[in-house]
Amino acid sequence: MFLKKVTQNKLKKFSFKKFFFLTYLAMGLINIPNVKCQPLVNQKFDKEFTISNGSFITKAIKKTGASVVTIDTQRLVKNKQFSKDSRIFIDPYFERFFGLQVPRDNEPRIEQSQGSGFIFADGLVMTNAHVVNGSEKLVVGLSSGAKYKGKLIGQDLLTDIAVIKLEGIGPWPKAKLGDSSKIEVGDWAIAVGNPYGLENTVTLGIISNLNRNISQLGIYDKKFELIQTDAAINPGNSGGPLLNSKGDVIGINTLIRSGPGAGLSFAIPINKAKDIASQLINNGRVIHPMIGINLIDENYFEINKSIVKVGYVVPNSPAEISGIRINDVIIKVGKRDINNSSDVINEISNNGINKYINITLKRKSKIIKIKVKPTDIKNLSTR
Repeated sequence: MFLKKVTQNKLKKFSFKKFFFLTYLAMGLINIPNVKCQPLVNQKFDKEFTISNGSFITKAIKKTGASVVTIDTQRLVKNKQFSKDSRIFIDPYFERFFGLQVPRDNEPRIEQSQGSGFIFADGLVMTNAHVVNGSEKLVVGLSSGAKYKGKLIGQDLLTDIAVIKLEGIGPWPKAKLGDSSKIEVGDWAIAVGNPYGLENTVTLGIISNLNRNISQLGIYDKKFELIQTDAAINPGNSGGPLLNSKGDVIGINTLIRSGPGAGLSFAIPINKAKDIASQLINNGRVIHPMIGINLIDENYFEINKSIVKVGYVVPNSPAEISGIRINDVIIKVGKRDINNSSDVINEISNNGINKYINITLKRKSKIIKIKVKPTDIKNLSTR
């Protein structure tokens, strides 16, 4: 009797399952006209995947590579002399990308060299000032093989930026300028140049430091902060662009480290370069607000504190006239609290010339507030 009841229950369950399955199947059959046959792999996805098979480096170079140029220079060397715009010879562990050579004799001769640059506007090329400094003839070669004469619009040795005008008719392949304020340590960095006329030599690395003070590198006759990258740079790449992963220009290659610490490369942030290039195009020169002081960064690691001290005051400069002295500690410039010498330089630069700026100092245990009117750097040497 018990067995019979169990069998009946199983039959009921089986009938219910069978009924459910047949109903589901019937619904499926009814909806067949609405079902579209699809391949196992989505065609749109497959197409996108095929396109994206090329690396982001390839895409970046396709976007910007045509705008990178070779700059051939000729200068007449009359006598034996060292380059006035470089202190590299003082530090044997630094060298310019651009091949500056010390003349070995006093016989006049034509010196030929090469550097890189990139077209950033219609017929305008941006490069390093040390690439073109003192040149009497400029020839700019495009990746297409075409060559044009170049005319120097202006150069600024203090920031190492120069602008060249191409003597020809476009259209020109132009690089897209990015925003160097948005880059972060760890971002991809792609260094591009045409060393020795070789088209688009490309290396890859990351951004390893931002706002590297150039004085930390032992160079004191320049005024700019640098992007540090481990992307390998080749001689002749000076003036070429440093790109982000999208192919936008975020910097201009300018220095490499050789000897101890080799493998470090440095680039001028493109935001700074754009500002300098704009002044060169519009005015033919660049104004650099200065008050006439040399700054020293002192770090106290035991208390995790840094101070900025005045190391030297230029005679008859705005700083001396306003009462700034050697060993004064700069606490505040304008509305900005000072943590390093770059803060001081940036605030004075942003203030401009012929307009007073407030500076708060600490002299021994005394707090002093003064007003200083910055002047252009060219006026400091003529006072």
